[in-house]
Amino acid sequence: MSRKLLYAVCALFFFTVTLILTHEAAAVPAFARQTGMACNACHFQHFPSLNAFGRAFKADGYTMIGGESMIEGDLLSLPATLNASLVTKIRYQDRNGDAETDINKGVVQFPDEAGFLIGGRAGEHVGFLLEMSIIDGDAGNRFTSFKMPVVFRPYGTSVSVIPFTTDSLGAAYGFELLSTGAVRNIRTIEHRRETSAQQYIGTDGSATGVALAAYQPIWFANYSAWAPVHGDNASGPYLNYLRGAVTPSISDWNLGAGFQIWNGTTKRIDGGVVRESADAWALDAQAQGMAGRFPLGIYLTYANAAKSKATDIPNMFNSSTYKDKTAWAIVGEFGVIPQRVTLAAAYRGAKNGDPNNDGKDADNATTLGVTYNPTQNLNLQLNHSWYTGSGKPNAATGDQLTTLMLFAAF
Repeated sequence: MSRKLLYAVCALFFFTVTLILTHEAAAVPAFARQTGMACNACHFQHFPSLNAFGRAFKADGYTMIGGESMIEGDLLSLPATLNASLVTKIRYQDRNGDAETDINKGVVQFPDEAGFLIGGRAGEHVGFLLEMSIIDGDAGNRFTSFKMPVVFRPYGTSVSVIPFTTDSLGAAYGFELLSTGAVRNIRTIEHRRETSAQQYIGTDGSATGVALAAYQPIWFANYSAWAPVHGDNASGPYLNYLRGAVTPSISDWNLGAGFQIWNGTTKRIDGGVVRESADAWALDAQAQGMAGRFPLGIYLTYANAAKSKATDIPNMFNSSTYKDKTAWAIVGEFGVIPQRVTLAAAYRGAKNGDPNNDGKDADNATTLGVTYNPTQNLNLQLNHSWYTGSGKPNAATGDQLTTLMLFAAF
């Protein structure tokens, strides 16, 4: 371990101890306040990974109640309190590259992705989730992500209409329930591009649109019409995003397997007319259960972004006209101390579509990680990835990445 990383570990260790001592009563995030349930009622091993109950709560539009007094009346059903959380990330990252960049020298990112999360029940059939950035920057970007599920429940099926917008989470933000990285913010390990095939091909980014979703405990489906913009930007016609998955339970294991498709062509106004297409697909699967008395999660992904067919209308997920960008990944996370400490290992095999590699463009990554939960709403993660193959980062960029992160929601 480098001296810089050792200093960061020590600093975050003492900061974590301070948080434990100061917040002995352990404040809980917005949804836990609304439902009166502990964080691990919805999360598997640690947040943000969802378990079966968490998927059901999200699919029902965040409308479930139980922990608060209500304001009830004709056509009115509101929690007495507007539930909010402060979400923070404190990260130290260090690459081993030769170039004189901040991350190669080691950088503390504090606050990183800090924001207010406000959400929950807005009515019997309506919920909402608003994420607001508190980091300095363009004021238009403070309204980072928003969705408002309008949910109906015919014949035991939750059917939702969900207008949404996000600055970075992608078209899948409208409605997603698995923890494979199918949407950027729901994954098991902080190193997302190293552990999720969807994240490797770049399915995150700005997105505004409407999702039409249906859910039952053993399946869910989503069609979204969306544009790759956020805020006061223009784009059209809308692109297509299609998602389907099955989520059965077998014995004590919660399983999931599904597909994702992005397609269509659009143009947006960004200092001129920018034309681009979406042409990608992905498969994913997960298993969450117990190996003896220890929790175990396994996550599999495969993704393909087609090569661009024309330089004037590039595929937003792969600008190369040479060949497809592809990736597959497997992640395993084992709870060595249930609800406290998990160990993770992941491998990603990928081809980046770069013509400079003359077809030998393997861009592989191996990742090891450990997560420690001092309380249910805090976790301390240490991830280390190293890259192999002819398409790996060069010596200037570095072929190893270490991240130490304290993730908290109060």
